[in-house]
Amino acid sequence: MDLQTFAQAVQQETEKIIVGKSEEIRFVIMAVLADGHILLEDLPGAGKTTLVRTLARTLGCDFCRIQFVPDLMPGDILGMNVFNRKTSDFELRMGPVMTNLLLADEINRAIPRTQSALLEAMEERHVTIDGETYELPSPFLVFATQNPVDAESTFRLPAAQMDRFLIRLTLGYPAPESEKQMLLSLGDEMDLNRVNPVTDAAGLQALQKSAWDVHVSDAVLSYIVNLCGATRSHPSLSMGASPRGSRALYKAGKVWAAMNGRDYVTPDDIQKIAQPVLGHRLQLNSEARFSGKTQASVLNEILNTVPVETGAENLLHEV
Repeated sequence: MDLQTFAQAVQQETEKIIVGKSEEIRFVIMAVLADGHILLEDLPGAGKTTLVRTLARTLGCDFCRIQFVPDLMPGDILGMNVFNRKTSDFELRMGPVMTNLLLADEINRAIPRTQSALLEAMEERHVTIDGETYELPSPFLVFATQNPVDAESTFRLPAAQMDRFLIRLTLGYPAPESEKQMLLSLGDEMDLNRVNPVTDAAGLQALQKSAWDVHVSDAVLSYIVNLCGATRSHPSLSMGASPRGSRALYKAGKVWAAMNGRDYVTPDDIQKIAQPVLGHRLQLNSEARFSGKTQASVLNEILNTVPVETGAENLLHEV
């Protein structure tokens, strides 16, 4: 199965439950195939958790959910050594992080110390407990949901953690026709058993690696670097995209091209995915915030001003 066929199959199964969010589902599939973590930010009841649970079923991987609350501690996520009175020794009890797909539900309701417990796992794919390092299963992906940061009882995610998410998405309210269709199909019961697995952990790993063969020309590489460089010098931003951000754009661009049936990346691919991949990595300065600018509007300015190198507009595959 190639990436395009796989993406279509996953989308078809996911849309049995999630109605009217085709583009958002495609972006999430892109992030999964790019081996990247996903942050869904929206108001309660918008379908964030349902989307993750549905997608997890289509991927056929081990899945675990953690409900983040203010009294959640790092050990509740990673695991801890517990004293066993029978053996008079400590035993390691691994936490729910030891899975393929981890749903960190309402992640910004936990205190910053607990949020930060996931940093090592998200970047290194291993965890450290009492000085010992333990490898996580592969693949390992974090699907995090959060309510808007100005909502009651929420804590802002640190920049270091935001940067570890490949994409950030907002689902938004459904269109009236989509909401009507949702009520007719799911109003009485949300039966996830209707969703069929498309792959498993080993199959997903193979699909992720197949994206490595997608070609990125020098012109598109330069475009990625120039876009990220422009965010670092923009007068409205106090923080631009990091090198991790440019790498995310590079990896996601390969997957997006493959999902559209091509083995080469175009500037249009990069422009299409720039908002979900780069938007959350940017920090506005105080002047920009007071003037009403947003991360999205500043990024649009950059996308409209950074030129595409000559010859890249009608890019053809270079052997």
